[in-house]
Amino acid sequence: MSQATFALRGHNPDVLSCIANLSNDEVRTPPEFASQMLDSLEIAWAKSYSGENIWENKDITFLDPATKSGVFLREIVKRLNIGLTKEIPDLIERIDHILTKQVFGIAITELTSLLARRSTYCSKNAKGIHSIARTFANSEGNIWFKRTDHIWQNQKCEFCGANKSEYERNSDLETHAYAFIHCSDIKVQLATMFGDNMHFDVIIGNPPYQLNDGGGSGTSAAPIYQHFVNQAKSLEPRFLSMVIPARWFSGGKGLDDFRHEMLQDDRLRELVDFPDSSEVFPGVQIKGGVCYFLWNKDSKGDAKIVTYDKGKVVSTATRPLLESGSDVFIRYNEALPILKKIISSEVKNNSNSLALPANLKFANRVSIRRPFNLDSTFRGRGKRRETDIEVYRVGGSDFVDVKDVEDPLSILHKWKVFIPFLASGSDSFPHVILGAPFIGRPGTASTETYLAIGPFASKVECKNVISYISTKLFRFLVLQKKPSQNATRKVYDFVPMQDFKQSWSDLKLYEKYKITKSEIAFIESMIRPMDIKF
Repeated sequence: MSQATFALRGHNPDVLSCIANLSNDEVRTPPEFASQMLDSLEIAWAKSYSGENIWENKDITFLDPATKSGVFLREIVKRLNIGLTKEIPDLIERIDHILTKQVFGIAITELTSLLARRSTYCSKNAKGIHSIARTFANSEGNIWFKRTDHIWQNQKCEFCGANKSEYERNSDLETHAYAFIHCSDIKVQLATMFGDNMHFDVIIGNPPYQLNDGGGSGTSAAPIYQHFVNQAKSLEPRFLSMVIPARWFSGGKGLDDFRHEMLQDDRLRELVDFPDSSEVFPGVQIKGGVCYFLWNKDSKGDAKIVTYDKGKVVSTATRPLLESGSDVFIRYNEALPILKKIISSEVKNNSNSLALPANLKFANRVSIRRPFNLDSTFRGRGKRRETDIEVYRVGGSDFVDVKDVEDPLSILHKWKVFIPFLASGSDSFPHVILGAPFIGRPGTASTETYLAIGPFASKVECKNVISYISTKLFRFLVLQKKPSQNATRKVYDFVPMQDFKQSWSDLKLYEKYKITKSEIAFIESMIRPMDIKF
């Protein structure tokens, strides 16, 4: 077969630019974004290996452990095909070497295995007549898939935590038990898939993000991507790069250990952040945005933090992932000096720590969820009786006998402020960050729809608290720990207490903390005014 014939056969429509996402937790990667991640890898490789071009090395191996469309594998093959021209001049021999010796994938479903082979080999049959590979002994090639089952223990999968009632499936349905993370020994698993002594120099991909745990979807579904990251690290590739939701920066269900490990890992050398996920995945909203990272096994130090907005880099800084006194990643480079300025002003030291002492934390006035132990489905009477109290809920309020309301925080009969537990989760700025607060008189309670802030001595103090909450600076500080719609008590950790015998405005706060004009401009680009009416 001539090289001209080969080139014509390789001229296929790029279906990967137009196919729909396979499901809510299996978001396909656009080719241009996969290329951006590979560009980052290329630069980092050259920096680590004396300027070597990664695509000119015929011995480097690549693995996508969660192959969907095959876009990463295809883009790697395209680059290696150009880079290895001198090393392996014959086109057919070169392509066969790349496909059989360098590029590997583990598909997440049977459908994606066929799609990935079509993208990578130009045929769903790796040894078929239309395949551009020539020496595969089987139809799967190096894109592996076999049905994997969950291992149930106490109604949960011991590997991924999937709920048995949701994911125990008939044999004709996908299990969503992903092979890369459903094994006791990943090295043994890879030997079974691809042969003994497999080691991958580069692991790159876009893993599944979440599984329905029977308790909801979106932010309440169980994340799964952290298992792929941890498993990949355990293989000790030279480089690891994955695109994942950015919610792990400061929140996320069951992600505390993962966040701690990631932020302590000084081999994570680059973090590229997209607060608006639609910039990466058009038409898809992933609350909290997405990011991709580049991890280098043999290099340690601060991370390069890059932020994108509207298709452009808007901020770049090299800094630690974890600041002293913080348990979260400070997402915005511009926010860090503002935080340090405010907290050092309150603590009056030069330690550069982001930790506020307990007595200076506004969060210590904010209740836990369900402050009166009433869930969101609670309904009382529509008409008040003599011994009733008013209970605020979604859409209004009801009345219930005071004896039927718990008061573990001793704030039922005191002045307080109620604020919604769920708030704006928009990824486009500016937005309000928090729902509108309102005054709670003595003798009022709420369902878990609201958190209670207090207690306070008077209605005037409550008004002054609300004036503080309504400032842009207050909500900017909340934003630094609020990765989703959930506005739990901990999102207020960076907010300092104030004297609530007086009202507050942004002007007062900017003057108090010596916020500069450029810092004010950044704050106000993020936060929308909050119109409060008493």
